[in-house]
Amino acid sequence: MITYEDFEKVDMRVGKVIYVQDFPRAKNPSYKVRIDFGGEIGVKSSSLQAKKDYTLEEMIGRYVVCVVNFPPRNIAGFLSEVLVLGVPGLGDSVSLLAVDRAPVPLGGRVF
Repeated sequence: MITYEDFEKVDMRVGKVIYVQDFPRAKNPSYKVRIDFGGEIGVKSSSLQAKKDYTLEEMIGRYVVCVVNFPPRNIAGFLSEVLVLGVPGLGDSVSLLAVDRAPVPLGGRVF
């Protein structure tokens, strides 16, 4: 069990995908994405292993939930600054966490 104070340390925010590119160097089928969180956070990059489940066109403009306070990671030579959250589905599919009544304010904190 964790405390509520532990949970508060994880900074989860809503952002809008503004750019998507294939990421062939990644080990698993992935995209390079740029996500706009607005305000003080701005635009951040992430590697996203959802290429089998979402097309480039489906990703553009999608509101996603991300952890924004993990340290950046180097993924196959690409700096991933945020973690886009998703849930594993049946087989090897993934369903991205998203807000159900978009649009919402960019950078809105999940609580």
